[in-house]
Amino acid sequence: MKDVKPYLYAGSIFAALTIGIGLWTVGQAAPPTKPKVPVLQVDGNWPKPLPDSSSSFTKAAYKNLKSTATGNYLPWVTGEVAGTCVDSQDHVFTVNRGNLVSPEGNAQTPATANPPFTPLTAVPSPMVIEFDPDGNVVNAWDAKSATGFVVQAQIHGCFVDYQDNIWIAGNGDGIVTKYTHDGTLLLQIGTQGVCDNPPANTCANSGGNSSANQSHTLLNEPANVWIDPNPDPVTHQKGSVYIADGYGNHRVAVFSATGAYLRQWGDVAGTVNDPQTDSRGRFAAGDGGHPHCVVGGNDGLMYVCDRADDRIQVFDKTGNLKRIINVVPGTGQTKGIGGAPGLGTAGSAWDLRFTNDAFQTYMFEVDGGNEILHTMLRAGADTDSILGGTGQPGHQSGQFTFLHSNTVDSKGNVYTGETINGRRIQKFVHVECNNGNGQGNGNGNCS
Repeated sequence: MKDVKPYLYAGSIFAALTIGIGLWTVGQAAPPTKPKVPVLQVDGNWPKPLPDSSSSFTKAAYKNLKSTATGNYLPWVTGEVAGTCVDSQDHVFTVNRGNLVSPEGNAQTPATANPPFTPLTAVPSPMVIEFDPDGNVVNAWDAKSATGFVVQAQIHGCFVDYQDNIWIAGNGDGIVTKYTHDGTLLLQIGTQGVCDNPPANTCANSGGNSSANQSHTLLNEPANVWIDPNPDPVTHQKGSVYIADGYGNHRVAVFSATGAYLRQWGDVAGTVNDPQTDSRGRFAAGDGGHPHCVVGGNDGLMYVCDRADDRIQVFDKTGNLKRIINVVPGTGQTKGIGGAPGLGTAGSAWDLRFTNDAFQTYMFEVDGGNEILHTMLRAGADTDSILGGTGQPGHQSGQFTFLHSNTVDSKGNVYTGETINGRRIQKFVHVECNNGNGQGNGNGNCS
């Protein structure tokens, strides 16, 4: 498939989105040279085709498995690509659910089985796939918990920390797990199958349960995780674990590098008509990832996706609310232009990553409700910071179906993961000066 230029979204569903880039947070010096607004172009040839069941990377139970009809080795198929993350060598990881659809091979076996699906015409790919920068699969493995295999359909976001360890959240379960680069379990926070939702501790939306959102040992369907490479503001130790405990609970929970509880913030929001004023510091009450992401910036602040409330809430690392950035009000539960009722979708604030210039001038924000990757000014106006974006609904290269996650490599290239009915990863090449330092794929526009 040839590369195609992305669809550039200029704000047709909301007004006056393009703003100057001279707006900065109080006390923060502007960079001497502000990088240009990023321009992305989809690479339709990335990644390369996945292996089949003869691959040495394939699950042991799938080795040498052939179709009874054709005699060919069965191909890998990814279910929902729930998470995307990148390591220090620009190797990209995807976290893949095994929820295939007929006729690929979706006959269920007991949840404790490994693999958790009986293959028919294809096999589910391993839970974690590692791609090199050219898009070749260089490793793949299945995630284990402290008591066995993680249920593949219950995994969510991934993050690579400053030591190149892989972290995975479990939005259908109660755990966050840490692995070596090749899949050896190093740490588990929470208990598999047991969630912070008293008295039964079932893994489900805690809603108005006043006893939930409080446990120092249990999570409840966490959506994502971010690891701080810098000393914690309270303990002064590196490696604090920030968890968006957001599908069942409605909080950000912080643990030490060894898994000890440190602190938390957030609670269940009421009705949010205006993202700027209503239930500030709290997260949407529904079941759907609230919060859905937590990402630290080099400004020392934490950017947290309140998905259904169409906003990114910005806190310091001890949970003090600093500002709220609107995404596209009217997509989720909030009111739209002129007070129009919200569409009631899953919202517009799903995931985000910063550009890798020294000031992290821009951020790429995943809006699965509108199927677009927004380019936003990180330190711009709270209600008017979208500069443009890439994508539109669809299944073609450069389009999105259930856009869910993203990550950015050292050259500024962006990788996106799609879940329900999309089930793929795409690469978008940053064709401007990529990192603000004259490196990457720039075309003489780095000054």
